Amino acid sequence: MPRRAHILLPDDLLREIDALVGPRGRSAFLVETARNEVRRHRLLQFLQSKDPAWKDENHPELSGGAGNWVRKLRAESEASRGRKKRARN
Repeated sequence: MPRRAHILLPDDLLREIDALVGPRGRSAFLVETARNEVRRHRLLQFLQSKDPAWKDENHPELSGGAGNWVRKLRAESEASRGRKKRARN
């Protein structure tokens, strides 16, 4: 549920916002701008973090190496195509 917040903006900035979106579009513009900025800050925090983005325990299918996993996927795909081809004939 939206909540009101009292925010002070310099006159020149308010005029620029109004020129872009009109006085009736201020809130939507400021919400969208704030969301984008929060997203950007979180991304920067993540990128500067020392925590690994990838954890091996979250990807057990790759325990034998990425190459083995890709070969398995390709073999399954080829087998599936062979079954479909035989079913059509």
